[in-house]
Amino acid sequence: MVQTATRLRRFGAGLREALGYPVGSPRRATAALLVAVLTYCVLVLSTFPTYSAQMLGAGLHYLDYVLVSLTQTTVRSNGWLGLALIVVYAALTGVAAVNAVAQVSVQGLSGSTDLGGTLPGLVVSGCAGCGAGVLGLFGFAGALAAMPFHGNLLRVGGLLLLLFFLGRTGDPTTCRYRPGAG
Repeated sequence: MVQTATRLRRFGAGLREALGYPVGSPRRATAALLVAVLTYCVLVLSTFPTYSAQMLGAGLHYLDYVLVSLTQTTVRSNGWLGLALIVVYAALTGVAAVNAVAQVSVQGLSGSTDLGGTLPGLVVSGCAGCGAGVLGLFGFAGALAAMPFHGNLLRVGGLLLLLFFLGRTGDPTTCRYRPGAG
């Protein structure tokens, strides 16, 4: 029981470090915000990829119209909770991207073992975040619609997985390996 409490405390501290790292400097915060906005745009545009491609093919000046209309469609089909989950996923993606870049720059590719652990969280949450947009590309468009709560449980699961990997990684600029810690 004591060992579990210690692990949970260590995980909570690692999650706080991982979430706090991007806001430690204006440059990192700006990078995280840009990645989050880009992720949100990709997730929303991929909800109806054909519509997005047609409208943006007619001109990039339709981008704002497409984003607003697909955001409204997301709210109508998944509710405010579904939209909130997409926004949270986009924000966590910004955090994960900034942390991954920092980890690679400090430790190099060979020292960033936890970076490989973050990638499954991004992929799983990405599919859960955008829903049928990505799943439709793989032939599973109806799968998310058939799920209870419009797939929001799958989104929550993907977000929890991403949070788990962020908490496990912690501060990307410090080495988590402690000799003799097992």
